[in-house]
Amino acid sequence: MTDRPLAVFAQRPMPETVQRLGDGIAVCCNTTDAAWPPERLREAAAGADALVAFMTERVDAALLDACPRLRIVAGALKGYDNLDVDACTARGVWVTTVPDLLTVPTAELALGLMIGLGRHLREADAHVRSGAFTGWGPRLYGTGLAGSVVGIIGMGAIGRAIARRVRAFDAEVVYADPQPLDAADPLTPGCERLPLDELLHRSRFVVLAAPLTAATLHLIDRERLALMRPDALLVNPGRGSVADEAAVAEALDTGRLGGYAADVFEMEDLSRADRPAAIPGALLRHPRTLFAPHLGSAVTGTRRAIEAHAADNVRRVLAGHAPADAINDPRGHGC
Repeated sequence: MTDRPLAVFAQRPMPETVQRLGDGIAVCCNTTDAAWPPERLREAAAGADALVAFMTERVDAALLDACPRLRIVAGALKGYDNLDVDACTARGVWVTTVPDLLTVPTAELALGLMIGLGRHLREADAHVRSGAFTGWGPRLYGTGLAGSVVGIIGMGAIGRAIARRVRAFDAEVVYADPQPLDAADPLTPGCERLPLDELLHRSRFVVLAAPLTAATLHLIDRERLALMRPDALLVNPGRGSVADEAAVAEALDTGRLGGYAADVFEMEDLSRADRPAAIPGALLRHPRTLFAPHLGSAVTGTRRAIEAHAADNVRRVLAGHAPADAINDPRGHGC
């Protein structure tokens, strides 16, 4: 037994993250590369004072009730739809995120997916590896960013970061968002705000950068896919469930969509009780797709900074101070 407060990491952290907490905090870590099942998470966190959570953990009332000592859920993430913030607040538990650190690497990966899909890099790589390549030939002609209309759905931090980058490639940027860009934003003069349906009709690339909410669940469904150009390329670096994957697979199969690239998938979205258990096989098998296993923030320096931010918030709260980047204020709530 120890009198030290306990911090639990639901995923395997970098060694320097644990060291950052110091000797005054006991640490329990998931040492595998797989997410803990819910029952294992409850067991590990039962005596925890702090929980460092990732996208793979559903922090809800049931988990919180099993962790009566918990004082902070430090999210090593930006989107927090897997965290029940109201339930945390009611129990006096802080919730923090890392809003700025994931923006740039996620935008970079979005561009990689756009270029990879548009320029057929999946097929090109396979062609070279097959041994069939003997020199230049008139093959695999694709779509570039220069001169293309890129429609961005959601102009938050990530959407704006994507817009800045694609404009550097001489693309025309249009966007759909409930809120217009600020008049002082340098992007405003060169980015036209459109109704969603018009954006879908005009764009060669459509990029999903909106958060997952009740309003954006399956925002891109069968009806909206039908509004898109048949050669349009749909790219999803944000949240899987903003697109209806079954409808996307159907549109690809019937020639009503030019291609689909994604770093995120419906099966990941823990806020959905009805989320599918797997990525549709028809989508995985389709040749006009390009996928990454949720690598948006998978840059070593970025992940180090994300974990350090979460660890620092754990230290602050366990020392009796308010954390940075809290998305709630539980003071006056709980026991």
